[in-house]
Amino acid sequence: MENILNTLSQLWEGSGFCLLLNDWRQLAMIVIACVLLYLGLVKKFEPLLLVGIAFGMLLANLPGSNMYHPELWDAYIAGEITLTGIIHDGGLLDILYIGVKSGLYPSLIFMGVGAMTDFGPLLANPKSLLLGAAAQFGIFAAFILAMCVFGFAPNVAAAIAIIGGADGPTAIWLTSKLAPDYLAPIAIAAYSYMALIPMIQPPFMRLLTTKAERECKMEQLKPVSKTQKVLFPIIVTVFVCLLLPSVAPLLGCLMLGNLFKECGLTDRLSDTAQNAMMNIVTIFLSTSVGATALYNRFLTWQTFFIILLGLGAFILATIGGLLLGKLMYKLSGGKINPLIGSAGVSAVPMAARVSQKEGQRANPSNFLLMHAMGPNVAGVIGSAVAAGFLLAVFGG
Repeated sequence: MENILNTLSQLWEGSGFCLLLNDWRQLAMIVIACVLLYLGLVKKFEPLLLVGIAFGMLLANLPGSNMYHPELWDAYIAGEITLTGIIHDGGLLDILYIGVKSGLYPSLIFMGVGAMTDFGPLLANPKSLLLGAAAQFGIFAAFILAMCVFGFAPNVAAAIAIIGGADGPTAIWLTSKLAPDYLAPIAIAAYSYMALIPMIQPPFMRLLTTKAERECKMEQLKPVSKTQKVLFPIIVTVFVCLLLPSVAPLLGCLMLGNLFKECGLTDRLSDTAQNAMMNIVTIFLSTSVGATALYNRFLTWQTFFIILLGLGAFILATIGGLLLGKLMYKLSGGKINPLIGSAGVSAVPMAARVSQKEGQRANPSNFLLMHAMGPNVAGVIGSAVAAGFLLAVFGG
């Protein structure tokens, strides 16, 4: 009888239920993971990413699971062990995280995004590139706030600021390079605010534009030739990657995916990039990013400040695009609707749809979707370039 009791006692002491009593923060993280699962599954907030992130968070915070070991990655950053050591001693999520740390997953995601993106609206109206650039104002304004007001180190401030680009893969790519300890809160903030675009942007769109500006109807876009669409990814890759070599992994994969789509000779590759490959990589990316949200690193005041600064960056990015849109409205003699400026954030195509909805709300005969897609896809390029610049400056 005594042996049975000892065995049961050992089983209890080694169980996750017993270990869960040692630190309330682990239980809190499990609750947070369940809340995020609810938002993804029930409220449909970016479910393709948020469900994986939340479940990775859940797995990593279950006591005794030993699926992710931050101490191994600390030793790797310090140069004490190699990736071989992580593969030998790490858990499943440690091995999956190698793709995040190396930048592999975000780059492959960008290839899939490129295969799904039509740069035709940007080529038809090159001025919309300026609106995509103006929306990056939020990134640099948030960087200054994070560093000067909240006291974050420059590399961490740069990683937080990239949330303003409303581009999840770019945020993950840059943060994994500059501030890996903050990867989970930055990724969660980025994808949450992307899902909340229809709630965040409209109040500022109405506040900063007049009724006459919102009612402005734009002329139909000129047609774009196949030659232009094929040459565009090649030219952009050469020019931007020579200007900022650090952005080559992201931008190069984005443009390669787009070339697969536009050349008309690689339909199988384009289909694989935007479907099978992207789905597989999304599973690995989201789960491994969620695993970095360990209780002893996530439940801090810094996480709260990151979420707050991320919202500020996103709002400032929207305002930057809208203000340049208003200027272009004046300079064009009322031919450019400033609402398309808010689509300069790179949440494709959600931001463009919000511009379309607000335009039709002011004028039911308005059709801004294709016009807004120009700044929208320009924002994808703009956020990648901004990330490359920040990495070049603060990446050591």
